[in-house]
Amino acid sequence: MPIIDLNSDVGESFGSWTMGDDAAVFRHVSSANVACGFHAGDPSTIAQTCRDAVAAGVTIGAHVGYRDLAGFGRRFIDCSATELADDVLYQLGALQALAGAAGSEIKYVKPHGALYNAIVHHEVHAQAVVDAVHAFSPGLPLLLLPGAVAGNKAEARGLRVLSEAFADRAYNPDGTLVSRREDGAVLHDTALITKNMVRLASEGKIVARDGSVLNIRADSICVHGDTPGAVAMAAAVRAGLEAAGVTVRSFA
Repeated sequence: MPIIDLNSDVGESFGSWTMGDDAAVFRHVSSANVACGFHAGDPSTIAQTCRDAVAAGVTIGAHVGYRDLAGFGRRFIDCSATELADDVLYQLGALQALAGAAGSEIKYVKPHGALYNAIVHHEVHAQAVVDAVHAFSPGLPLLLLPGAVAGNKAEARGLRVLSEAFADRAYNPDGTLVSRREDGAVLHDTALITKNMVRLASEGKIVARDGSVLNIRADSICVHGDTPGAVAMAAAVRAGLEAAGVTVRSFA
């Protein structure tokens, strides 16, 4: 029987600004990509998110990003390799402390937003992320887009690499994600999304926006916590997967 992880980006509220319904999402996912304070999240939000994840039996991962609160981490930051590696290491340390206080620990790392997309091709930033993760803990897996240059660098450094697919995002024919600046980048049809993810988990295939069929091996499926209707979407995807005989379980 196929087994796949279901993850969501969480802990992204900041002060009085609320993003998503993390506690509700935790009823349906197996892994939580917890913001580390640089693209979103404040200490109290992150701490509560970790406590809620532990209570729900959900695995905690570090959702590290560029230092870009104003842009929600969705803008490329042209920083040096040293600065980026230090920023990533700083975020990992902060989340590890808060996760530890909640009775858990970081089990994997997933870059966020612009950083996630940049290290598909950006050699320097990809190496910086790999170096930071390796310095923090060589046993931590990296969750990445299939084919990312960061994946090759991570494997060369001895890190475990996990591949991810996105339930609520449209794909280009080359397997990259359609830019959020373009119409149709974010998907909202829950029935279609569920059908797509069952096909992905069962057959390793996903349909790009031009109709071409991509062969994708995925260890995990992401439902973004900030997408409108995220809770219902996560519930539908999990129900659809399980009805198709797919086991939803954390890779960690």
